[in-house]
Amino acid sequence: MKDTIVMYPALGSGHLMSMVELAKLILTQHPSFSITILILTPPNKNTNNKDTNQKTLSPQEQYIASVSATFPSINFHYIPPVSCPITLAPHLITLEVSQQSNHHVENFLHSISKSPNLKAVILDFFTYSASQVTTKLEIPTYFYYTSGAIAVANFIHFPTFHQNATKPISDLHMPLNIPGTPENLSIDDYPDDVKDTESKAFQFLLESAKTMRECDGIIVNTFDAIEGRAIKALNEGLCIPDGTTPPIFCVGPLITSSYGGDENGCLNWLESQPSQSVVLLSFGSMGRFSKAQLNEIAFGLEKSEQRFLWIVRADLDSEELSLDELLPEGFLERTKEKGMVVRNWAPQGAILSHDAIGGFVTHCGWNSVLEAVCEGVSMVAWPLYAEQKLNKVILVDEMKVALELNKLKDGYVSGTELGDRVKELMNSNKGKEIRQTIFKMKINAKETSAEGGSSFVALTKLGQLLKQKK
Repeated sequence: MKDTIVMYPALGSGHLMSMVELAKLILTQHPSFSITILILTPPNKNTNNKDTNQKTLSPQEQYIASVSATFPSINFHYIPPVSCPITLAPHLITLEVSQQSNHHVENFLHSISKSPNLKAVILDFFTYSASQVTTKLEIPTYFYYTSGAIAVANFIHFPTFHQNATKPISDLHMPLNIPGTPENLSIDDYPDDVKDTESKAFQFLLESAKTMRECDGIIVNTFDAIEGRAIKALNEGLCIPDGTTPPIFCVGPLITSSYGGDENGCLNWLESQPSQSVVLLSFGSMGRFSKAQLNEIAFGLEKSEQRFLWIVRADLDSEELSLDELLPEGFLERTKEKGMVVRNWAPQGAILSHDAIGGFVTHCGWNSVLEAVCEGVSMVAWPLYAEQKLNKVILVDEMKVALELNKLKDGYVSGTELGDRVKELMNSNKGKEIRQTIFKMKINAKETSAEGGSSFVALTKLGQLLKQKK
């Protein structure tokens, strides 16, 4: 019977797929493992029987089906739906749903916990509450952090920072001076969720950070060449001055394999475009914009005079409108020779790897960042929520592979600003420097996972530790 690892990702394609890629990576070097991945059911999901013909599967479901077919040692266990009041923002809902799902997780883990072959459980920081179950069942518990080392450094330092704060967090605008992080980092770069100490979201995240500090190890999707300073600070224990830092395993870059089809014809369209001439605009599964903001984006793209491929997601108020209704009158006709606009989803990984792509306007989700790094695509940083403002600082100031968009106070970005930054990325000397920098990182990304590279060594150590059940 194979040694077993259970993984428990957060809701959301980015978290699930990144953890699946971790499972695949572990199996490539340690094929003696069997891995079960727990999948939460989103609240209010329609669970009625449906035709499960391949054509009706969502991109995520297609991805899971593909993994099941190609990696028989990876199994998926669906957590039954739970009923709970949703009081948090969409990107934080996992915190509530996972807490209410603990009894289901306990039932599953209890059924296999007596087996000497169950070696460990790996949690997402959003599913931290399951550590109550793993502690009770005495199962070694690790965390997989789907963002970078600088984000980890800030997160595990968070309880110390909160304890030592002499004034409300929202009033602290000086540099934070956290070891391994950019010197100009301030509370303004933190997620809004951690600025209100009375909020439920703040208490959840603080408790998650405290829990992570007590785990058996933290696995991070990053590598030395892009975050060496932060990784060094973590390994030296500098980010938890009032405690002990768990072992850190930086095994990245882990990027999602291409999945789903190309129903919109994006890849075919790119075939007809000149090399490195197209700017991709894509903002993740929750990156939705108002009709007014979409109009500004359209204006900016026309102003930039650059070729573009734009994945449009409208907010709920405008979701039912057609592209012609959403965008400025005549925009699609005027730009049809230079641009392509599609709704909701496109195979981002495959697009970024295409030779025609020369730039990327991104929401700064870490998965997207790593995809761009691995393909050597320079970026314009437009953070929207969660830790993305922090990632923006990393991209612009630490890694120097992106230009920053200037936002108005309400988060609105003008078409003029977007157009100027896109043009700067594609046509200026600064844009050329960024391309040269990220091309070097692309080479380093390949080297780090090869035998003897830092991520390969970290993965070897992790595999050895996972085999040792306490």
